[in-house]
Amino acid sequence: MATKINLPPEKLGSFYLGAQYDVEESELLKEAVNYDARDLTTHAICVGMTGSGKTGLCIGLLEEAAMDKVPAIVIDPKGDMTNLLLQFENLSPEEFEPWLNEEDARRKGLTMAEYADATASKWKNGLAQWGQNEQRIKSLKQSVDYTIYTPGSSAGVSINIMGSFKAPELDFEEHAETIRERIMGTVGALLGMIGNNEDPARSKEGILLSNLFEHFWSKNEDLDLTKLIQGIQNPPMSKLGVFELDSFYPEKERFKLAIDFNTLIASPSFKNWLSGEDLDIDKLYFREDGKPRHSIIYIAHLSETERMFFVTLLLNSLVTWMRGQSGTSSLRSLLYFDEIFGYFPPTANPPSKKPLLTLLKQARAFGVGAVLVTQNPVDIDYKGLSNAGTWFIGKLQTERDKMRVLDGLKGALAEAGKSNETDFDSLISSLSSRVFLLHNVHADEPIVFNTRWVMSYLRGPLTRPQIKSLMKERLHRSNKLNYNPLSVSKPQSQSMATLPPSIDPAISQKFLAVWKSPIELGFKDDNSTLVYQPKVLTMGTVKFIDDKRGVDEIEQIALLNDSPDDFGNIAWDNSVKVENWKNIVLPKPDHSENTAVSYEDLPESVNTAKEFVKIEKDFSDYLYGEKRFTVLEHSKLKLTMRANETKEAFLMRVETAVKERRDEEIDKLVERFEKKLDSIENKIRKEERDLDEAHAEKADRRNDELLNAATTIFGAVFGGRRSRRSFSSVSSKRRMSRRASEKIAESEEELQELNVDLAELKAEMNQKTDELKRVYAELSYDITKREVKPRRTDVKVEDPILIWAPYWQNNGQIKPAFI
Repeated sequence: MATKINLPPEKLGSFYLGAQYDVEESELLKEAVNYDARDLTTHAICVGMTGSGKTGLCIGLLEEAAMDKVPAIVIDPKGDMTNLLLQFENLSPEEFEPWLNEEDARRKGLTMAEYADATASKWKNGLAQWGQNEQRIKSLKQSVDYTIYTPGSSAGVSINIMGSFKAPELDFEEHAETIRERIMGTVGALLGMIGNNEDPARSKEGILLSNLFEHFWSKNEDLDLTKLIQGIQNPPMSKLGVFELDSFYPEKERFKLAIDFNTLIASPSFKNWLSGEDLDIDKLYFREDGKPRHSIIYIAHLSETERMFFVTLLLNSLVTWMRGQSGTSSLRSLLYFDEIFGYFPPTANPPSKKPLLTLLKQARAFGVGAVLVTQNPVDIDYKGLSNAGTWFIGKLQTERDKMRVLDGLKGALAEAGKSNETDFDSLISSLSSRVFLLHNVHADEPIVFNTRWVMSYLRGPLTRPQIKSLMKERLHRSNKLNYNPLSVSKPQSQSMATLPPSIDPAISQKFLAVWKSPIELGFKDDNSTLVYQPKVLTMGTVKFIDDKRGVDEIEQIALLNDSPDDFGNIAWDNSVKVENWKNIVLPKPDHSENTAVSYEDLPESVNTAKEFVKIEKDFSDYLYGEKRFTVLEHSKLKLTMRANETKEAFLMRVETAVKERRDEEIDKLVERFEKKLDSIENKIRKEERDLDEAHAEKADRRNDELLNAATTIFGAVFGGRRSRRSFSSVSSKRRMSRRASEKIAESEEELQELNVDLAELKAEMNQKTDELKRVYAELSYDITKREVKPRRTDVKVEDPILIWAPYWQNNGQIKPAFI
């Protein structure tokens, strides 16, 4: 019968990973293994062959991190970690069946319904053996938001890589080294995408691109691929080093580099890289409402070059983000990398290696833990991994694999200043599936343990259609947020002209570029007409000042609006916010000469300069009446949202501060109770020794009593004075035997009382731990909003502009060409 493990009490900052295992007896022990979350700030390595159970171990670890509300970025090259979303709180066959493989059911001779029933029972029984149930799964699902991101694909939530080209929110002079490291990594990844694998620090291409990034970022200007290509053709510098630009890198060669990048972005498949949510670490770690997020970065569908490109951008963004955080000893967040083979080799230097090394060396000070996993232990830079404080070692395939792991572990022991008194060689050789050696520099000695049953269903790698199904609701929410009311506007008039109508010369007019062709929108090109509709672009700035809260902010606002209605009113709430409006408007239309074009008539509400004066005033009134700067505050922690700090970043700062206080309280609580527990446990051990001695004494007295009784009988038969003395001795021995029995009863009674005291003390500690958990869970959400209103004199608006927006029209349908 399988050993049943009781679920240890849910402790704050403690991860339930499994139970200890006796390798000599091949026996599962009842002692649960709890891992201190703070130990992950010194990072962890997990090594094991296919079938060793490392996916189950790591999913279990991530489940525990989620239960403790620790946000995580999970890089998933194989697709296994998507199983974290398969959490079935009812453990019913109906929940399992859609995720089962029909071929597996057929091989077992079962119908899908029977196979689902068997799988549900297997999972329920497996969880029960480890003291877990449906309620714990429900708690897990409610702890964090799970999102699958699919860069370069629309199967999950897409990621717009342009977010990684934005100027870092760090002072360039103060953090020049950090920013230059990020530039070098980004440039290396970019060059890899066009098949250029030369060292970016020494190649002409790398040097030019690095200088372009530094030129714009040092001015706090964002970059995009268009600006980068233009910069390659016409660099904003005349020299590179001491050489003239054209001598160092001739124009013809630069043009070839520009063509390579233009070919890349012109590819239809590359458009998926430029859509979706920005690559923003704050948003990957937290939802806008403050709920921690486990962001699974699924990259199984990408080529090796594309994987390296994206992983490098992500890691460099994480390093830059990390450097902007305050120091902490608590676990702020996790980076989990499911297979580092190829990204962290011992000799080569791919662009991903430098940021990984930086994280391993420096992330501890910021409370960022890294968990790196591999099934290929030979081709890994173990010297670089010597900073890792925790090693999970599972079953290995070859003797060569074991020797490489032992070498790496030896380096980690030396780095931690610990002697090696454990026979790791024999221990590793004796490991079986789901059994791991845990070496933790923060613990007294290594242990061997069996991993617990995970709450997530381990179905194996998910396909992109399955991911799309899982993310359906999330994608729907994202699309609703990105809904553009102007993108579906209908022609406001059936009256058309082939040239723009004449307007008051005092009105400024511009054109939006034609970004999409009819074919891209699903129309037939020869039946489509380009229709220009009149819109109004309003621009302004609002200044917010609050000396008490340290607010001194300026918000620049540009709104693209439908023309005013017949009463001259604009529906401001339906307007679309426009970023960098000067870069998207043109002085004249850019459609081709052979395009069939028509212009709508101007409504009376925008055909005179007087109407635009009214629009300008209405816009100013709207900004003054509606615009507010929201400041988040946590009064108990005395934290206020900083200038240029995102909501997600502030919420993470609050969560980190809460965990720091929580960990301090837990340490005090444990220290206080440990003294009492140690005292009672010492008394129990002493009483157990006394009880053993009493039993031994009783046995001795009983033997003496029997011997004396025999002697007395012998004397009684043969007579003499000796017989009288023998009767007296027997009586004495009986008294001593009774006294030994009384001592046993006293010890047993004392031992029972001590065990009751121990159980009550543990119950009290658990009660106080639960109370701490409740108090600090509530403390995380004790955030208030303060609104700062602008003064009338701090609202400035510019002259509105008449905008002609292009739409393709075909058989009564109309779709925007400018989005």
